[in-house]
Amino acid sequence: MKLFSSLFGKQKADAGNEEKRAVVVVSGLPRSGTSMMMKMLEAGGMELVIDGIRTADDDNPKGYYEFERVKQLDKGDVAWVAEARGKAVKVISALLEHLPPGYEYKVLFMNRKMPEVLASQRKMLARRGEKSEISDEKLAQLLRKHVQQVKRWLAQQPNFEMLDLDYNAMLADPEPWAEKVNAFLGGGLDVQAMIEVVDPNLYRNRAKDS
Repeated sequence: MKLFSSLFGKQKADAGNEEKRAVVVVSGLPRSGTSMMMKMLEAGGMELVIDGIRTADDDNPKGYYEFERVKQLDKGDVAWVAEARGKAVKVISALLEHLPPGYEYKVLFMNRKMPEVLASQRKMLARRGEKSEISDEKLAQLLRKHVQQVKRWLAQQPNFEMLDLDYNAMLADPEPWAEKVNAFLGGGLDVQAMIEVVDPNLYRNRAKDS
């Protein structure tokens, strides 16, 4: 009877721990280094929520690390979030507010020099035969305002915790950033493996000014 009670108690504790585990969210603007961060987490030993539907291409030679259902968050597709606890999933900044309440979230927010983000987005559109009608100056203004609004919103949410990450600095010296990520997520990741993922050869669309 004592053994049963002990096992039952452990099962309840495990279930409680499962419910408390945060969903690790890699976020930021499109083309801000989110795929690199997902790959770093994978190398560090974290399980990812991905489906492999969007495969690697010239814009992301090492893969996108996406989960298609994330794109339906604003349409109410949130059932999958329960299974994402303790795992990492990529969610662009515009969709963060649609993550459901009732869960804890740890957000790794990728920041990249704005001219580089714009140049990368333009190249991606060009490869698809598309073109933006908005000037770089206007788009940069809109994106900066968006990021400020998102971060302000995140700071007001009791169930969200955010770590700001600098993509450009990370490429130059990944070790301190990998250590920050590991500490933010409670430790246990393979920091050296995370560092080895960072590939400066993929650092294209460089810009001097942010």
